[in-house]
Amino acid sequence: MKNIKPYPNEDELPEIKTLNEVDFSATHSYADYLRFAFDERLEIIKGHLFKMSPAPSRIHQGVLTNIFGPIYNILKGKQCHVYTAPFDVRLAKKTQDDKEVFTVVQPDIVVVCDQTKLDKRGCIGAPDIVVEILSPGNNKKELINKYEVYEEAGVKEYWIVSPSEKTFFRYILDDKGKFQPTKLLTLGEVVSTSIMPGFLLILEEVFQD
Repeated sequence: MKNIKPYPNEDELPEIKTLNEVDFSATHSYADYLRFAFDERLEIIKGHLFKMSPAPSRIHQGVLTNIFGPIYNILKGKQCHVYTAPFDVRLAKKTQDDKEVFTVVQPDIVVVCDQTKLDKRGCIGAPDIVVEILSPGNNKKELINKYEVYEEAGVKEYWIVSPSEKTFFRYILDDKGKFQPTKLLTLGEVVSTSIMPGFLLILEEVFQD
């Protein structure tokens, strides 16, 4: 009798080499995400795939640099670390098993103070601060879902920055685990946070081209 090779299990499934091979109607996990071998960037939010915007604009990258720089400087030699995209953040609910993680995002900037959440793949668990810089390609449904998963995961501060409007908006997690909105800030105002004592972000400089 011939030896019949069994159908491969999930761990043996081949790479997905092109975006056209991806089934966007299916539910996906981090295990599926690890099989993507194409250049296009995707995020998974509650099992649903979202295409990320094409290469960020010069303005977007300038704003990112103007935020990242002051954070990096204040955190030198400190316990917290700051990272910029592409950097995978896996928000697990029940288990950290790759097949059971259904949210994998790449925020523009993250600050992580609990070093046990960092591994060779990125961050597993909620960062302390998540920064999303808006672009024309941002999907409203995507932003709503991100708000929900960041709140559920316990992200302490969620910053939303609009280069086109030159505004800074922040949600802060309260002691009941719910996001509370803060005042919309713009040019001429300064941002500080208890997560990074001594940190000051001057919005005039953030939006300076």
